[in-house]
Amino acid sequence: MRTREEFIEGLKKMKPNVWMGGEKVRRDDPRFQSSINVLGVTFDLANDPRYEKLFTATSHLTGKKINRFNHIVLTPEDLLKKQMMIRVGCHRVAGCIQRCMGMDAVNALYRITYEIDQKHGTHYHKNFVEWLKYFQENDLVGSAAQTDPKGDRSKRPHEQADPDVYLRVVEKRKDGIIVRGAKIHNTTAPQADEIIVIPTRVLVEGEEDYAVAFAVPGDWDGVKIINHQASVRPRKQWDAPIAHIGVSDGFVVFDDVFVPWERVFMCGEREFGGPLALQFAFNHRHSYTGCKPAVSDIIMGSAALFAEYNGTERVSHIREKISDLIGVAELVYSAGVASAVFSIKTPSGFCAPNPIYVNVGRRHAGRNIYHEYDILADIAGGIPATLPYEEDFLNSETKPFLEKYLKRKADIPVEDQHRCIRMLSDMLCSGWAGVWQVAGVHGGGSPMMETVAILGNYPIQARKEIAKYLAGIKSKDEFENEVEVKEVNEFLESIKVFSEKSK
Repeated sequence: MRTREEFIEGLKKMKPNVWMGGEKVRRDDPRFQSSINVLGVTFDLANDPRYEKLFTATSHLTGKKINRFNHIVLTPEDLLKKQMMIRVGCHRVAGCIQRCMGMDAVNALYRITYEIDQKHGTHYHKNFVEWLKYFQENDLVGSAAQTDPKGDRSKRPHEQADPDVYLRVVEKRKDGIIVRGAKIHNTTAPQADEIIVIPTRVLVEGEEDYAVAFAVPGDWDGVKIINHQASVRPRKQWDAPIAHIGVSDGFVVFDDVFVPWERVFMCGEREFGGPLALQFAFNHRHSYTGCKPAVSDIIMGSAALFAEYNGTERVSHIREKISDLIGVAELVYSAGVASAVFSIKTPSGFCAPNPIYVNVGRRHAGRNIYHEYDILADIAGGIPATLPYEEDFLNSETKPFLEKYLKRKADIPVEDQHRCIRMLSDMLCSGWAGVWQVAGVHGGGSPMMETVAILGNYPIQARKEIAKYLAGIKSKDEFENEVEVKEVNEFLESIKVFSEKSK
């Protein structure tokens, strides 16, 4: 496994193919440091003896110890450890740990490449497993590239005026394929060792060229990354961990990129485009049941701390709001736990999180994200938005007035109160804060796709049968034999692994 320092040295060696602010930049550009700091935590904790049992795993391919972010989920226990790992990591970086998308794409590919091979007799799974060994052995960072620009949303991929608005294969050669298009919203793209490409939607007949999945190095020929960077505002004197975090989101262009066959994991099997897209989404929504509770933890802790400093922590409506935040955090986390307990073992060996629980958990998180920030803003008041510049706290003429009039409780040092307010300002009013509020709604897929996934996987018909029984439309014996006994047996089977372990 790599260290933070080895990860950074690897970035410095990559070819410059990143554009930001109108110029081509290297990966050691100072503006990237905040994103590098976040990813560095994933290496630090994996190499820390106190956390290694959570942040590392044993590869089922090589038998070696690897970073859990590169592990294939094989058991419910793996899902539970993944979820807790993400929550712990996110506490360190005030939000997204930024390595989950690569992890979730890798796990989706492990399952779907196996299923493609079983149907078509292809060799994608073998290709993928060999690449995965390399990925694990070198402790690489992956950026999942799924979302296409999509062009006219009323038209399918093959109906677009410009066929490139969905990434596609434009040529097949003996030694590989040529792809053209773009993928957007790619977190960590400039810091990724590998760009992992998967389809974004269900594909129909005539859209075979859009059914493509592959992985290439982040500085591969023809790959161009146009980056958006969001960081917390720098500090002059009152340094703090939150001041050193940020996120890179790359608009990744594939300008007639050659991909050798050994790095191709799907090419033309359009009936698997949707399943691969959905499996990634379900995996990533499971990750959200770790990171979104962590965000709630940070919001509630900050709100409670400010209320304490303000002398309002015992006020009834403040306590009610804090309890709301606790409810969001733990219900979302519980959905992730349930998705692990009731997970599905697939023929490939991959353990898929239960799609109903991951989607209701993600939906609950997304619907509450602005409510959580509303609570934080309500408790904090207007001062985070109008806090004077840090330089004014350092100026000998203005400093005494600011310290005098920002003082709340007499027994709390004014510097601590200032630090707390400045953190709230970063959380509520910075560009970084705006990015994460929108990401709280759309990250992992749009809210509508969560609704589609819930309705598509939930046993609505079985619920109708309950109503039929209660209304006297269906007999008691019919109800019990056709619905109730079946659900009971499925439940007992799904928890068997935990019952056996407890013995």
